[in-house]
Amino acid sequence: MGKPCMRKRIASLTSNVLHPFLLILALILLLSSTAASGMLDAVKWTVIAIAISVLPVLLVVIYRVRSGKLDAIFTNDRQQRTKTYLLTGLCSIASCLVLASLGAPSMLVTAYTAGVVLVVTFMFINLWWKISLHTALISAAVTVMIMLYGGMATVTVVLVPLTAWSRIELKYHSLAQAVTGALLAALIVVTTFSLVLV
Repeated sequence: MGKPCMRKRIASLTSNVLHPFLLILALILLLSSTAASGMLDAVKWTVIAIAISVLPVLLVVIYRVRSGKLDAIFTNDRQQRTKTYLLTGLCSIASCLVLASLGAPSMLVTAYTAGVVLVVTFMFINLWWKISLHTALISAAVTVMIMLYGGMATVTVVLVPLTAWSRIELKYHSLAQAVTGALLAALIVVTTFSLVLV
């Protein structure tokens, strides 16, 4: 077992641990627990958000993989991503509207608003070019962490280049696709939180 094989294993582990589905779940938990008035409140918003935005997408993706319509749970084929983007966008919009109508913490609603902008933007980019969602999601998560916790959260920035390296090492994305995903996601999060969260 040589160095290239070890690099691939580390890259694959990094890519799986920092998978977009896991990052979204972690962000929902973080934002719900940070913004909610108590533990029960946090659980309520977490369950509602996951039930509307994450679970439907995950179930449809699993079904499509098992029926042979997708080559993997997180496909790297650009054309196969279109329907998943569309479903994710619709579920994100539904979550945003439901959370807002139920009086969810503004931070959580704002995060979902940023998510809607991110998904719609990436969906249109995907019509011509494949952008890295792994680096986008970790960049968005790190940006939110820094906005919430300030300087002590800057240590998480190291996860962005690590994720980008893993996607490039596995030959799923080019450097340009990884960097664009990270920068665009951070810009969308900062802009949305600045404009919406008052």
